[in-house]
Amino acid sequence: MKKLTFKEIITVASMLFGMFFGAGNLIFPASMGQLAGRNMWLAAAGFLITGVGLPLLGVAALGISRKDGLYELAGRVGKPFGLFFTCALYLTIGPFFAIPRCATVSYTVGIQRMLPDTNQSAALAVFSLIFFIAVLFFSLRPGEILTWIGKVLNPLFLIFLAVLILRALISPLGSISEIAPSGAYQSEAFFTGLLEGYNTMDALAGLAFGIIVVHAVRRLGVEKPEEVAKNTVLAGIFSSLLMALIYALVTMVGAQSRGLFDVASNGGEALAQIAEHYFGSAGAAILAVTVTVACLKTAVGLITSCGETFVKLFPGGPSYRVWAIGFCVLSFLIANLGLDSIIAYSMPVLMFLYPLAIVLILLTLCGRFFENDPLVLRFTLGFTAVAAAFDFLGALPAALRELLHINPVVSQAQTWLPLASQGFGWICPALVGLAIGLIVRRKSSSRISH
Repeated sequence: MKKLTFKEIITVASMLFGMFFGAGNLIFPASMGQLAGRNMWLAAAGFLITGVGLPLLGVAALGISRKDGLYELAGRVGKPFGLFFTCALYLTIGPFFAIPRCATVSYTVGIQRMLPDTNQSAALAVFSLIFFIAVLFFSLRPGEILTWIGKVLNPLFLIFLAVLILRALISPLGSISEIAPSGAYQSEAFFTGLLEGYNTMDALAGLAFGIIVVHAVRRLGVEKPEEVAKNTVLAGIFSSLLMALIYALVTMVGAQSRGLFDVASNGGEALAQIAEHYFGSAGAAILAVTVTVACLKTAVGLITSCGETFVKLFPGGPSYRVWAIGFCVLSFLIANLGLDSIIAYSMPVLMFLYPLAIVLILLTLCGRFFENDPLVLRFTLGFTAVAAAFDFLGALPAALRELLHINPVVSQAQTWLPLASQGFGWICPALVGLAIGLIVRRKSSSRISH
């Protein structure tokens, strides 16, 4: 029976880390650190649960389920749900939010600081057009570009990041204990950090990438399902530990920067300020180039993954080439809304999808206790979806809530649903749905036995 060596496990873990960790993963802990100030450790604890813990569980769920991808996993609830959830998840980590964010993060960290405010919209349009032409070129001709970028440029990015972090820790811009927290981080730092971890989208990505890890383990010669699951989880653990370390350190650097800088409008701007302070214009330029390359790699990977997935989901539909072009065009249009707008409008969608992803992951991991009965899955996810819809409405931008006249509905939901004001109103309904599902299953089993 083939078992992976430690070196092989680390290789798979490195691959998983490369898929998870794009430059976008840096902007949220940096911003969180600035806002949380002295409460950063509480916020970081929450962030690590949703930004690291859940992606690990997602990868583990795919490994343990022995299903060939997300559609099969979600399809146990029912084919309509499987199709809806797979499409929604891939569109979210693809052309709706994550791919456009790759372009806007690159622009924010690099180009934006070099131009006057009056030219920003036109400059973003030109930059994002060039960016997505490059993404499309590599997506249609992948060749060895992803391997080359992953093995050469991604390590360079991490080396520069390590140098920046070490410099910031050795010569801090301020004392974290003296930095007052802002906004929600004043009283609910932990819960705010939990929600901030949603923004990484890594729990959703974990469900999408988990099967890639499973296939990688199998290609290394592991055939026994138990060993595949074990090695998948081990690779996930090593990858998660590295992500957790980077998240914690970047949060610290962000918090310390408040000793010199005001709170930036987003994490990309904060990182650019910090790099420029420590290394001058050359440091800012190096950061801009490495971030752009990392984002390009991530965008190419996501376009490829989304294109291949939709070809499989709709075998009689458009070709991979058509999907890739369409996703690039859509990503270009959304990217021009700007980073702040993308983050603002992605949050409601994540508030809806994340509860479903969390519950699906947990039910998969605990499925043997109820034999993965579809009844239990349907009741639990159904109740979760209804409650998550209220979290979706509550997370919409204030102006849009006013326009749609839904504030009374949101207020009522926050009154009746426990934890709704913190963004976790789905937890109690999910537990109620689980209880009902288990009761119905038991009664059905009793009727069959009699």
